[in-house]
Amino acid sequence: MVDQQHLKPLAEDGFFSDDRGSRVPPAHTVARGQLRDDEQFYTGKIGSDLAATFPMPVTRELLNRGRERFDIYCAVCHGYTGNGDGMIVQRGFPQPPSFHEQRLRDAPIGHFVDVITNGYGVMYSYASRVAPEDRWAIAAYIRALQLSQHAPASDADPATWQNGRARPPGAPKSDSPRNSDGRPSGRPLPPSTND
Repeated sequence: MVDQQHLKPLAEDGFFSDDRGSRVPPAHTVARGQLRDDEQFYTGKIGSDLAATFPMPVTRELLNRGRERFDIYCAVCHGYTGNGDGMIVQRGFPQPPSFHEQRLRDAPIGHFVDVITNGYGVMYSYASRVAPEDRWAIAAYIRALQLSQHAPASDADPATWQNGRARPPGAPKSDSPRNSDGRPSGRPLPPSTND
């Protein structure tokens, strides 16, 4: 066993007619753990159409995870409220569209997953940085942001209003407090550019 016969990667070998020791994997070979048979989950599409529904239930946990991932990966460009006014934009990077434009409010949810996966315009792909389940969580949070900015006042129960913010009965005063500009509180203010 110690002196077992083996080939060095990409070394020449006379066993095959092309003298190559390394072999090309057979067509349609899938590495262990890499089978992606749920097209909607991995691409945000069903066939060639963007998915209009979520492949999993949208829960509070999913929205919280989406908010966390959005704050990490998306807010630097899109801003914490989705208006396209993130810190990178304030420093000169091209402004992305606001998530509150009618075009994006009407877009199927698969659009956001597809853009996160493949990139769009100057936005590069986040496929290697954001796991598929987190892409859907971010898309759910984007949809919640859109609804929060365009919901009629009649959707809120007046009995739950306190300090201008609606809370469900028994909810803590704040899950994660935010400043008036949408940034989570407790984070330092950006350096002043008025020098």
